[in-house]
Amino acid sequence: MSDLKIFSGRANRPLAEKIAKTAGIPLGRIELKNFSDGEIWVKYTDNIRGDDVFIVQSTQPPADNLMELLILIDAARRASARRITAVIPYFGYARQDRKDQPRVSVTAKLVANLITEAGADRVITMDLHAAQIQGFFDIPLDHLYASAVFSDYFQKKKIPNLAVVSPDVGSLKMARSYARRLDAELVLIDKRRPKANEVEVLNIIGNANGKNVLIVDDLIDTAGTFVNAVKALREKGAKEIYGACTHPILSGNAVAKIDSSEVTSVIVTDSIPLKEGSPKIELRSVAKIFAESIIRTHNNQSISSLFDVDKDKI
Repeated sequence: MSDLKIFSGRANRPLAEKIAKTAGIPLGRIELKNFSDGEIWVKYTDNIRGDDVFIVQSTQPPADNLMELLILIDAARRASARRITAVIPYFGYARQDRKDQPRVSVTAKLVANLITEAGADRVITMDLHAAQIQGFFDIPLDHLYASAVFSDYFQKKKIPNLAVVSPDVGSLKMARSYARRLDAELVLIDKRRPKANEVEVLNIIGNANGKNVLIVDDLIDTAGTFVNAVKALREKGAKEIYGACTHPILSGNAVAKIDSSEVTSVIVTDSIPLKEGSPKIELRSVAKIFAESIIRTHNNQSISSLFDVDKDKI
């Protein structure tokens, strides 16, 4: 695999280092710096002419992370890389995936266009906020699932009388997949969002009384949805309450909200660096999944065979 190269931007270098180590190759050498006005400058120190290049860079805020990914892709293209794959553990702007109000941008599609136009030949990402974003790209996209990590964790815990909870309709398919894997019942929370980053729980569909519950979601941002779900489930008689979240954005005072809630623990991945620790937040790495996906992509092997994908429709 002498022509396989893995490079990292600055959004999540620790994860990139774990991926490269798991894949058994050194992380590629690169120079990254900002000019005094904030402009980003990139140079590949290693020769990548004719190589299969994988660039690991999540695109969480600030927007510099996205801009840095675009520049890394462009620099690799101009350095004559044979193939360029953008490895995006967390795909930012995914929540803006439709025109739900007049005069707004479908920013997820815009970002997909930018990545393609910059010169990426392929994208590898994990647990998109909306599955249809895969169709926004005119290049191949491989969609990975953190459920392989989370399901194994909760299967080993052997939690009795378990119910899996979807905090909204958008996460229902994910929750159904977990319920099937863990042989658990399925519960749905019906919510209303008065405005951005605010949520109101309306109804709980299903039986949570006397059950241990697992709330699954692709991301936690302000933790408003999550904490309200914990409160509502407790009021409906739930016992131990756990959470599984792929992307721990945890903006504002989200960690404080989780700490003061009645949740037992929340399991998250390292797709985004944790801004602050918490006794209730436990980290699981997805480096092995990404490393295996990179090796299989390089060898033109199937990635879908890594996952037992739930093909049931909502």
